[in-house]
Formats: sequence, structure tokens, C-alpha cells
Amino acid sequence: MSWTNEASPHDLTATVHPTACVEDGAILGSGVSVGAFAFIGSEVELSRGVEVGPHATLMGRMRVGADCRIFPHVVLGGEPQDTEFAGEETSLEIGARTVLREHVTVNIGTARGGGCTRLGEDNYLMNGAHVGHDCQVGNHTIISSFCGLGGHTLVEDYAVLGAYTGLHQHARVGESVMVAGGAKVSRDAPPFTMVAGDRAKIVGLNSVGLRRRGFTVKTRREIKHAFHLIFQSKLPLEEALARVDGEIGAVAEVERLVTFLRKTERGFCR
Repeated sequence: MSWTNEASPHDLTATVHPTACVEDGAILGSGVSVGAFAFIGSEVELSRGVEVGPHATLMGRMRVGADCRIFPHVVLGGEPQDTEFAGEETSLEIGARTVLREHVTVNIGTARGGGCTRLGEDNYLMNGAHVGHDCQVGNHTIISSFCGLGGHTLVEDYAVLGAYTGLHQHARVGESVMVAGGAKVSRDAPPFTMVAGDRAKIVGLNSVGLRRRGFTVKTRREIKHAFHLIFQSKLPLEEALARVDGEIGAVAEVERLVTFLRKTERGFCR
């Protein structure tokens, strides 16, 4: 990451409430608005059109993409909740058009975790959700109220986490996964599945999510075939994956599912 805020003052078209505190060195892009009693630290960069609500706190090394909406009492860029953190220079990146509702908290990364916590574009985080240090969140996700993402977790594109979901450190949630409210995800949740329970288990294929993403009928049929071979046929995993390779061929979505499973370190929900 490159940071330019040491040389750039905030844009004159930005609107800052007189009770807000914007430290020297912060970058506020065109059309940024900062509400009453908000705090913007010296290493924060806000791209054009970002809205910061009253009493929000943005600290640490951080870049926020264009047209994000940050609601009251959000806290972004706080130190990792990691007893081994020693004050090293790490950061937080948030992609464009992401919405963070009331009381959301997102921590910066750690040196041993890669140095940066990242949220992609077009995400929606509901009230009270927490994203821990070094998490990597993709695009178009929904993280519902009071979810807790442990450090080093991965949430891929179009995943939906129901309210009160708990995600164990280092666990992964694949693309287009639907996690039921209150689930405790201690192992990886494979792409395109629905998972539920404590500890979370697969309860079906996320057919609704596949249709909403606009996948073709053929692609959905091939994903369903792969799902059956891997999770319902009772075949040993490697035999099931070999059959997927042989029977389905070069379907990008199925290849991503197989790659996800082969990269698991914690095991995955069954």
C-alpha cells in the first residue's frame, strides 16, 4: 500500500461539522461529509463521497473507498485484539460503496497476519458486527447484526452471514455461502452451500443464492452435480473430487469449489 496523506490536505468541498475532530494529515476527498463529534485520525484517507456519521471514530492507518457510508458510533482502525501485537505499523482497507451500520467495529491487521485487514466493495455490515484483525472479506457480502469474525478469517464474495454468527479464527467462508443465524463456524464452509448449527454443518445447496447471482441453468446444474458427489454420495473425498474432475470438466465455479476444499487447513463442514 502507498499512503499519501502526509502531503495532501482535505478537499475544500468536504463538509465537516464544527464539533468533529479531523487531525492534521488526514485526507478527505471531494464530497466527504463528517458528522457531529466524529473523530478522523491523521493517517486516515477517505475517498470521494464518503459519509461519516455522528460520533464515529476512524483511527490508525486506513483507506476508505468512494461512497462508503459509516453510521454513528462505528469504530474503525482500532488496535488488534491480539496480546502479541506490539504496535507495528499495520492498516485497514475498505472498498467502495461499503455500508457500516451503527456500532460496527473493524480492527487493523498484525505483522504476523499479513499487515492489513481488508473489506472489499459493496459490502453491508449490520449493527454491532465485529471484524477482527487480518480478516479478508470479499465483495458483495452481507454480515448481519452482532456477527463476530475472529482474526485471520476469510469471507469470500457474495457470502451471507446470519445474525449472531460466530466465525472461528482462521476459518473460511466460501463464495455464495449462506450461514444461518446463530451458527458457530469452526471449520471452513464450502462455496455455494448453506450451513447451520453449533458446530456448523452443511444443510443444503444455496440454490437461491446461485440464482440471484445470475448463474446460468447449466452452471447451476453442474454445481449441484458436484455438490452431490462431494457431500451426498458418501465417497471418500479424493475419490469424489476425482469424479468431479472427470464428469464435470472445466466449469470455473466448480473448479473454485474444488480448489477451496483442497486448500483447507481446518477441515470443512460436512
